[in-house]
Amino acid sequence: MFVSVFDLFKVGLGPSSSHTYGPMVCAARFAAGLKGLPVASISVTLYGSLSLTGRGHATDRAVTLGLCGKMPDSISPDESGILWQTVSSRRRIPLTAGVEVAFDPAKDILFVDKALDIHPNGMLFVAKSEDGSKLQEECWLSIGGGFVVRHEELAAGKSLDDKNLVHTPVPFPFSSAESLLSLCTEHDLSIAELMRRNEQAVRSSRAVEEGLDSIWSAMETCIERGCHVKGELPGGLHVQRRAPGLYERWSKASAEGHILLPVDWLSLCAIAVNEENAAGGRVVTSPTNGAAGVIPAVLSFHKAYDANSCTQSIRDFLLTAAAIGVLYKRNASVSAAEVGCQGEIGVASSMAAAGLAAVWGGSVLQIENAAEIAMEHHLGMTCDPVAGLVQVPCIERNAMGAVKAVSAARLALSGDERQRVSLDQVIATMYQTGQDMKDKYKETSQGGLAVNVVYC
Repeated sequence: MFVSVFDLFKVGLGPSSSHTYGPMVCAARFAAGLKGLPVASISVTLYGSLSLTGRGHATDRAVTLGLCGKMPDSISPDESGILWQTVSSRRRIPLTAGVEVAFDPAKDILFVDKALDIHPNGMLFVAKSEDGSKLQEECWLSIGGGFVVRHEELAAGKSLDDKNLVHTPVPFPFSSAESLLSLCTEHDLSIAELMRRNEQAVRSSRAVEEGLDSIWSAMETCIERGCHVKGELPGGLHVQRRAPGLYERWSKASAEGHILLPVDWLSLCAIAVNEENAAGGRVVTSPTNGAAGVIPAVLSFHKAYDANSCTQSIRDFLLTAAAIGVLYKRNASVSAAEVGCQGEIGVASSMAAAGLAAVWGGSVLQIENAAEIAMEHHLGMTCDPVAGLVQVPCIERNAMGAVKAVSAARLALSGDERQRVSLDQVIATMYQTGQDMKDKYKETSQGGLAVNVVYC
């Protein structure tokens, strides 16, 4: 089955793709299946990581909005806030079936620290009739990057969201970096062109181009807003937005021609995006919300500082990055709850490094090497958000991931294409490392900075 660039890059609300985007989709699908049933009440149980950091990640709000029939790619931040407050105060929810039923998020969303047997991001939806009998019960899993799957489907070996993924045959299917590079060599194609032709098997050339342009437009809009909106981020950590101040400093330094302007721009863009994400704003999952700042920052760096940047180079960047993201999604994970932050910031940095190496004229081997270098130096990164919020250390980690991506691309292009470590090997290593990592370091806020940083 074909994982599209538009499966990896999705517009939605912050702060988390696995804890916000995914649960909203799951809840909406459950609610859609209640049409015609005499539903009187609904309960939702969140398990594992969704429970431990769900409040900080707005999971309770996400499932409430989903039960109202809202989807993350269409609801606005303002609408989400109003609807959440309305349901919370009235303790009733308008289902997609056109009826209102009793639902108090404070009581009917249960947080259970114990994880389900198959994935740490589990949720159980139950709908009951007036007499208390069970009408519908579904167990869903949010498996990272906004992808979701039913519990029984994952248990049967279906690791991706079959309802959204395309089943149409594509001309160049690949499941490993080795097979991707072989196809490129055999057919004399760049990675971007190979991905483009696969996309064109399921949508028109114009739709592909417009879709890619729309993704970049959403990224730029997020950067622009993040650079100018001031104030304190929600959640109780009293974290002040830094991007507006950094933007003012960068603007002043630009007039003076400071030597580190490009590096400052990288950091500024990454922080701007992830402050928007932390505030529940509209971001592009790339490939996750927690790592949403890396790819936009590197792309913006390319646009601002590369003389050869153009609409086509931005499209090629996104297509190349997506090809690398597909490999991680298929052969490892992009869920911090499953493999730690190496699966979010590490994957985003690897994707960005590949995209940048491509638009800098790298060969397919150099592009693979750039992706490998970037991930190699994120191996073992834990996910330990303070207070369960996507703020500390998440926002700054995006800036560091962006800088590493640029360095990885430069190193790869300065080499002679001979590698000691392949991308397939580093992807396998990342996944093995994640499986060995203790749960307290995997988006549970039970270890690392989350317990060593005192906040009140």
